[in-house]
Amino acid sequence: MAQAMKIAIVDDERDMRQSISQWLALSGYDTETFGSAEDALKVLGSDYPGIVISDIKMPGMDGMQFLKKLMGTDSALPVIMITGHGDVPMAVEAMRVGAFDFLEKPFNPDRMSELAKRATGARRLVLDNRALRQELSDGNQLMKKLIGSSPVMERLKEDILDLGQADGHVLIDGETGTGKTLVAHALHAVGSRAGKKFVLVSCAGLEEDALSKRLFGPMMPEDAQLPAIEEARGGTLVLEDIDALSEAQQAKLLGVINEQGTPAETRIIAISNLQEAGRTCEDVLRPDLFYRLAALRVTVPPLRQRGEDILILFTRLSEQFSEEYGCEAPQVNAQEAAQLLQAPWPGNVRQLINIAERAVLQARRGSGTIASLLMSDHEEMQPVMTTEGKPLKEYVEAFERMLIDNTMRRHKGSIAGVMDELCLPRRTLNEKMAKYGLQRSEYL
Repeated sequence: MAQAMKIAIVDDERDMRQSISQWLALSGYDTETFGSAEDALKVLGSDYPGIVISDIKMPGMDGMQFLKKLMGTDSALPVIMITGHGDVPMAVEAMRVGAFDFLEKPFNPDRMSELAKRATGARRLVLDNRALRQELSDGNQLMKKLIGSSPVMERLKEDILDLGQADGHVLIDGETGTGKTLVAHALHAVGSRAGKKFVLVSCAGLEEDALSKRLFGPMMPEDAQLPAIEEARGGTLVLEDIDALSEAQQAKLLGVINEQGTPAETRIIAISNLQEAGRTCEDVLRPDLFYRLAALRVTVPPLRQRGEDILILFTRLSEQFSEEYGCEAPQVNAQEAAQLLQAPWPGNVRQLINIAERAVLQARRGSGTIASLLMSDHEEMQPVMTTEGKPLKEYVEAFERMLIDNTMRRHKGSIAGVMDELCLPRRTLNEKMAKYGLQRSEYL
């Protein structure tokens, strides 16, 4: 859900700030007013969820001093300054200091609304980017995104925690859509480099000359960024599609690695996305580079090997999409649960995300089935199932766990409500929750 944007209105004239507030409120904005810059500074911190509209001429701390204070606290905070008629030099100075824009008295209210719309849009983008960076630097949050408790996922999480603390380069491989880039973020976030640079380059996304320039330079004076090798110095450099490097680029990268020595100044995490049958990263990279990059190795498991994690992921994704589309999440019956567990999932988690979204849209229209979605993705599959058979007991337990989990979520942890809906005595429900690792506190 997007964060609601506020507008702080700062003006020593009561009538002026109230009229601005009323107009912006009619435009749908959440406003708050301040009679002085000093009062406003008590509220406006570095992550203020909105923008500021301030008069320049005020007693005490004037608008220019106020603007400089705000820019010192958060240089990305949009501040719209209100200037007197014909006071162009002051407006120019305000823009130089960092003001987003200015309004000249007497101003057109529609012009103010237009500026407010632009400024709040810019502010939302800044705050979203900050939140994303924070999330991608928070090891605990990233580990929570690795949803599932299957044996292969537990091993993956242990590998991330272990290798995150190590200093060697890492090779991450696995099928497409399994979440290899998320694993790279997690490796960085749980290690000693967590607060340092994290630079990601897609080696398959650039032509050879452009990729060489992006990785190694030289950069032109007009370029806004350093070569990735320099930009990531002291932190982590992630190279997606490492197998797309040419022989010359591989030689340059090996030279950089050899120059760094041990321990490496910059950690390199290489991600292999080879999809050609019978080929591996080892077949494509020169041996000396491969063995340097694969000093530590993580293989991300395919979705079809993750058992009941499939149902847990499908439930979480369905809930997210149902909230986004404003409708109820589809309820999965036993037959559909078995179909989800049996599907081969060649697109892995990426494919599951797509299926979950389409299932929610289908449920909103009141038509379609999960089986039809799976079949439409892979029409050649008759029936929809993997070649990796599982005992009936595993399917039953996976469905039972999903059913209890979903019911607990609907009832927000009310044991009585779950007992009533599932017709289970208290003792039986407690035993099954303990068996499946479900804790009531997670649903409250």
